[in-house]
Amino acid sequence: MSNLYSFAIGVGSKNSRGEWLEVYYPAPLLQPDPALCDIVIACLGTADEVEPNATQMAALESAFKQNGYSELAASVAQLAASKRPTVAVMLTSDSAPDTVPQGYLKLHLLSHRLVRPHGTDLSGIFGVLKNVAWTSAGAIDIEELPEHLLQARIQGQPLTVDCVDKFPKMVDYIVPSGIRIADASRVRLGAYVGEGTTVMHEGFINFNAGTEGPNMVEGRISAGVFCAAGSDIGGGASIMGTLSGGGSMVISMGEKCLLGANAGLGIPLGDRCTLEAGLYITAGTVVTMLDDQKQATSKVKARELSGKSDLLFRRNSVSGCVECLTNKSAVELNQSLHSSN
Repeated sequence: MSNLYSFAIGVGSKNSRGEWLEVYYPAPLLQPDPALCDIVIACLGTADEVEPNATQMAALESAFKQNGYSELAASVAQLAASKRPTVAVMLTSDSAPDTVPQGYLKLHLLSHRLVRPHGTDLSGIFGVLKNVAWTSAGAIDIEELPEHLLQARIQGQPLTVDCVDKFPKMVDYIVPSGIRIADASRVRLGAYVGEGTTVMHEGFINFNAGTEGPNMVEGRISAGVFCAAGSDIGGGASIMGTLSGGGSMVISMGEKCLLGANAGLGIPLGDRCTLEAGLYITAGTVVTMLDDQKQATSKVKARELSGKSDLLFRRNSVSGCVECLTNKSAVELNQSLHSSN
């Protein structure tokens, strides 16, 4: 019996040189059962990546159908009928992606909620993925975009360029259950958006980042950040990513935390913590600790408070000092905003 870390078969886009630009996987699998792995390897071989021909696709569809994998068989049949290029990826281990199809599989695993942020190796993905023009006609190689724009104008069918980026919108590939996103362009493929999450117009979720759900997101969740259930990122608030300034600290938010409007977070928080509106905390911020009588007891760097729960961070409006005291209450999300997503 064989074992694979992940398997997926999908359809995508290539440029005129035959290079992959992007891949859509309708049903990626994480650690598929050994019987399925045996079928895949028997039909497609042992390579990490295959562009299956018609004979291989027919064999795969038949084997899936005979062994009770009816949904996979139906998916393969649909892909086999497509005139678009198809690719099958068989990852034997959770290694860094080497190709565009492998990179897109890793991003799909995240947005399908099969792995959480930091749960799969994305090392070097920026160097693997191509910078692509995402248009009303799909993905187009940037070098080939001028010709496409000209031809569209000549034919009287203007081409709209939505963005130029390595990462597309998540919802063009996956719409996870139980979520609301006011502006779909602000959630990238590779985001993990948990059940019950609401992302408002100014909210943003990067790849390899996300929410456990339910959560309210009205600010920025940068790459590498994960927010636990019940936490609220206020309007204009920002969470520093692990890539910021070359840092290696993994920033996160525990359960039932609140980032006030225009606040900023640069350390991991425990549960039930609050940052007041407009206050930006980085690892090196000097924080005055207050006792239950609100008297200063010591000064520490904010990094020393990483992961601690029940803290309230505020700025003294007279002295300007950043203060920290025990948080007496936890944020409670408005359930009516999330329960019916």
